[in-house]
Amino acid sequence: MTIRSKINKEILFAKKIHVFFEKISTLGSGKKSLPALRICSKLPANSFIYMSTSIQKIAILTSGGEAPGMNACIRALVRTGIYYGFEMWGVTRGYDGLIKGDFKKMDLRSVSNIINRGGTILKTARSEEFRTEGGMEKAYQQLQERGINAMVVVGGDGSFKGAYHFSNKYDVAVIGLPGTIDNDLYGTDYTIGYDTATNTVVDAIDKIRDTADAHNRLFFIEVMGRDAGYIALNAGIAAGCEDILIPETKTSIDDLVVSLKKGRANRKTSGLVIVAEGDEEGGAYEVARKVKEQFDGYEMKVTILGHIQRGGSPSCFDRVLASRLGVAAIEGLKDGMSKVMAGIINNKVVYTPLTQAAKLHSDMDDDLYRISKILSI
Repeated sequence: MTIRSKINKEILFAKKIHVFFEKISTLGSGKKSLPALRICSKLPANSFIYMSTSIQKIAILTSGGEAPGMNACIRALVRTGIYYGFEMWGVTRGYDGLIKGDFKKMDLRSVSNIINRGGTILKTARSEEFRTEGGMEKAYQQLQERGINAMVVVGGDGSFKGAYHFSNKYDVAVIGLPGTIDNDLYGTDYTIGYDTATNTVVDAIDKIRDTADAHNRLFFIEVMGRDAGYIALNAGIAAGCEDILIPETKTSIDDLVVSLKKGRANRKTSGLVIVAEGDEEGGAYEVARKVKEQFDGYEMKVTILGHIQRGGSPSCFDRVLASRLGVAAIEGLKDGMSKVMAGIINNKVVYTPLTQAAKLHSDMDDDLYRISKILSI
């Protein structure tokens, strides 16, 4: 099966929105104005523009799986909010904390010395209760009690779906920021945490290569990526892996065995195969088992990198990305935006409707996958 490459009408429309926002960002003083935003009449009513000008307090929460760079993002949000005169509040443990009223007022000292830290000082959690009408109502009441009518949600597609439905139901402006190591959100070239996670994987594979070479072993290395193979593909190329198995392509154990046998015939004494956890064959252990049934040219080992990929100090790239997006979120709220995700495309800040960011996924680079095959001979 070839990599997904067809772009449907929704994606084409979202791309037009990106271009539109890039154009209006150059108007006048360079700030996005409400009159210009109203030009987007093709979108459903209330789909992504929040017309209220009364925002004074903004809540920040991190939701779903943590990603390196979330703290840098929180820092940028708090500092930018204070710079523009907003009162900033942090919500602990994502939507669960929103429901339970776990809020704390944030000031400049609240975000001191966190830019280099992994994880999230606001913690994160998944909340089944927030999916219910009652849960959303409790969350809204908590915001009402504190006079908060705007939120920034840092997370992935599941977090954005919740934010969108919440904003539709209640008079609360919401902007999403892409915080996930999977790099699979539509509307941005990179998500916060992806660069750090990929470098963590490359560093781990480099070390595994040493022991593979010392013992003449074939290692199957499983990385995160339930629905997307960005980490596996890029780390696999960077680490010189013999093969890369990702959800976007059909895995053929027979072809993999042929490739490994060819390498052995070319006097390769060890090997590395990287497997995204969402690969259709069932992960690294299952792939290793099936290969072993057909090929015994190497002693085989399996390594699952697991949650090490979510931790660690964020890279320079992720710190800058998180800082840019934090500023973009506050400035977007200030200028009347809502129900959008701020992202980076072609090194420019763009805003994508949350409905698109939560529903669509960016396409895998066909050419990059082709290159991986050429280099693995």
